[in-house]
Formats: sequence, structure tokens, C-alpha cells
Amino acid sequence: MRKKAYAKINIALDVIGKREDGYHLLKMVMQTIDLYDEIEVKKNHLKTIKLNCNRKYIPTDDRNLAFKAAKLFKEHFNIQEGVDIYIKKNIPVSAGMAGGSTNAAAVLYLMNKEFNVNASIEELRELGVKIGADVPYCIEGGTALCEGIGEVITNLKPFKDKILVIVKPPFGVSTKEVYGTLDINKIFKHVRVDDLISAMEREDLVFVAENMKNILENVTLRKHNVLRNIKDEMIECGAMGSMMSGSGPTVFAFFEDMPKAQRCYDVMKKKYKDVFITRTI
Repeated sequence: MRKKAYAKINIALDVIGKREDGYHLLKMVMQTIDLYDEIEVKKNHLKTIKLNCNRKYIPTDDRNLAFKAAKLFKEHFNIQEGVDIYIKKNIPVSAGMAGGSTNAAAVLYLMNKEFNVNASIEELRELGVKIGADVPYCIEGGTALCEGIGEVITNLKPFKDKILVIVKPPFGVSTKEVYGTLDINKIFKHVRVDDLISAMEREDLVFVAENMKNILENVTLRKHNVLRNIKDEMIECGAMGSMMSGSGPTVFAFFEDMPKAQRCYDVMKKKYKDVFITRTI
């Protein structure tokens, strides 16, 4: 069983409150992009979970969300057999693109098929939120409004085939630290999420690019000024708008055509290793 595990960007990310357990209440527009890891799942008769990856720096034990997903699935559905998991990693790690979450979602999806459990998408999402807040969205992906801590999902009209350049600088960001630093009492201007959704529905990329907003930039950009520079450089290269995805540090920008995107890619590739041209899907 094999599956492509797609990365995501946030076209909108607002923080509208905080639960008593410390989790933040969010209102986000999530979008799948054509950048993916490849996940392979195969049952074994050793009753163990074995995980391998093409990148040596990726943990292959229960620090890995894909491993956690397999363990949770086995326990929840009382599966005695083991599973071999292989991850071909292409999505940068600690990047704000849900690389770990999308791997976990793919493992849940594939194990559901491999072991003939026939759990519904909703059941898989309920399992997924126990692993991470982005996992429920990653089960199906696409264009979606995600609320609560990310687990309340409303599918939106697809916002596909929009050209993007993505730049991941050579460091990671801890999502936990970003949210821990965020002071919700100092959020004075919230994201125009509903206006952005309306613009996406009418395919108004200009409005989307000029008005997309991520509240977490308030934290991450203060700590990493290089992200401001990347955003500005991408605009100078002809981007319609640029923004950080998730808790960062990945920055993405929309382009009206491929030649402008290619020029931006060429400029950014001279400075950064992880640069991609891709599309929304």
C-alpha cells in the first residue's frame, strides 16, 4: 500500500481564543500543495512497528508521528499483526507545512486499507487529532476551513492550480514555542478569514495574495528577521503576495505566471537549499 502524503500551506491563520487545557482556538484556511512525501505500509507477522526513512536525521521510533499513528491504530482496532512503514521524505521538516502530520495521516489511511478495517474518514480524523492538530485535515487535504484546534473541518470550493514558490530557510521552528510565546490579548487585528474564503470561491487570486494573513507571524518574524527579508525579496521578484505558513519558518508566495515564479526560484535558490516551485491542488 502506497500513498502520497501532501504538504499544506495556510492561506489564513487566526487565533481567536484559548482553551482551559492550553490549546489555542483557531480559524484557518488550509490548502494542499503539490509537494509530497511517499509513504509505504506493509503488514508483518512480527507484531512490531518498523519504520525506515530515506533521511537519516528523521527519527524512526515513537518520536515520529507516523510511528505514533501506527501504534494508535493498532491499539484502537486491536490489531495483533505488525507493520513495516517506509517514508521517502521530500517535505522539509519543522517547516510549518505539516510534514509529520501528513505522514501520520497517510499511515492511518493506509493501515485502514491494509488491515481491511473500513473505518470512516470521520473515525480516522477522530484518531488523528490524538496525534496532532493538523492530522485530521491531512486525512483528506484539499481546500478547507479548519476551526477548534484544527479538528473541525469544513470543505471549501477547491482553490487549485495557483502557482507558488516556497522557501524554507536552514532552521526549524518549534510550533509549541511559537504558540507559547503568543499573547492573544495583544492580537488587535484579526484575519479577514470569511473575506478570503469568498475571494477564493470567486478565484480572485489578487485579493487572496494581498490580504492573506497569519497571526503567528507576530511571533516568528520577530525572532527570525531573515523571514521578513525573504518575504520582501519574493515581492521584489514579482510575487503577488508572500506569507509564512503555519508556525514557520517556511515562506510562500503566489505568482500570476510561471516565468515570474521561475525567476523568483532562480534568485532564491542561490541563497537557500530548500526552494520549490509548486501549485495548489
